[in-house]
Amino acid sequence: MDRSFFTLLGSGLLGISALGFACSSPGSPAQPGKPESDWRLLEPITYENLTVFPVVSSSGYDTSAFLTLEEGLSRGEVTVREQGAETLIRNRGNGRPIPPGYSGPSVNQLVLINHSKRPLLLLAGELVSGGKQDRIIAKDRIVAPFGDPLPLDVFCVEHGRWSAGSEFNEAKTIVHPSVRENAAIKQKQSEVWAAVAGGSNVSADASSPAAAPPRVSSADISETVTVEAQTQSYTKIYESRRVGSSVDAVVAEMQRRFRRETSGLKCERVVGVVVAYGGEVAWSDIFASSELFDAYWNKLLRSYAVEAVARPSLREKASTGDAREFLRRLDGHEETESEPGVYRWRETSEGGLSQIELDALQPKLMTLHRLVVRRTS
Repeated sequence: MDRSFFTLLGSGLLGISALGFACSSPGSPAQPGKPESDWRLLEPITYENLTVFPVVSSSGYDTSAFLTLEEGLSRGEVTVREQGAETLIRNRGNGRPIPPGYSGPSVNQLVLINHSKRPLLLLAGELVSGGKQDRIIAKDRIVAPFGDPLPLDVFCVEHGRWSAGSEFNEAKTIVHPSVRENAAIKQKQSEVWAAVAGGSNVSADASSPAAAPPRVSSADISETVTVEAQTQSYTKIYESRRVGSSVDAVVAEMQRRFRRETSGLKCERVVGVVVAYGGEVAWSDIFASSELFDAYWNKLLRSYAVEAVARPSLREKASTGDAREFLRRLDGHEETESEPGVYRWRETSEGGLSQIELDALQPKLMTLHRLVVRRTS
């Protein structure tokens, strides 16, 4: 694959640079090997059983050269098709043959082409809508520009449909943490479907007097599937009247509180969040820049809210000390996957925690996205 685009980017377009929001002299961004060194937690922001700890930094990376999936699909710079659905996939009018070996459509694989001049960032849990079934991206990765048709690993989030639909388009959705965990960590299609239909991997402990029923019960989701989402489409379930109104209420209030608490920052910018449900810190998403965080924040907040309404409501509140645990680098078994000169994906497991980091390799190393999850099993 041609890597000349990295040379054309010149000095530092993708490289490490201060973002210009330090108060004094420009600070050095955190080193790729130790990104937590420049992170700080703000005070927690809580509504009902959902707590968000903003993660701020006084320095960061220039990530403007990266294309997001939503942006690429909406501009026609990224094409997603069913595997084997067409003899040719059009790339700005030039036919590109699908490589030999492709069979017919597959539940867990699509074909993607990045037509743009920019590397494409994909996050596990991002949803593409259309085709024979709605799917989500299976793993974080980067797709080089002007590439050949790429076999893309996905998971289905529409169990009841396998029929021709519209072309794939951006759904402006990241699925909630229980579904993301089953895709990114467990990597099991059956458990992805179970989390879509069940709402959460976590159920109420009947013996705990502090646990109140979730805003949205499994019975509510089942009723929604029967009445409004017969194909078990993720989007139709969680944007339905019965479920979506509860999610909307949590999102609106958390957005208001988040803006209030972060609007007065002087020397720092928000680059991520650590998320807790009741007294349990469960999740974090941290990015290389505030710009990347801003690009994903609305979708991420809605995903956290979906998880919150499907979990039992607990009076306990997570501590800042517990949240800080999600900023340290895990020390445990590590698995890696990479495409030379493009990206490196790393998963580290320690105890009940898993950490996934996505590194851009060219022209300079940077960690674009870092996820830490407290596994539910």
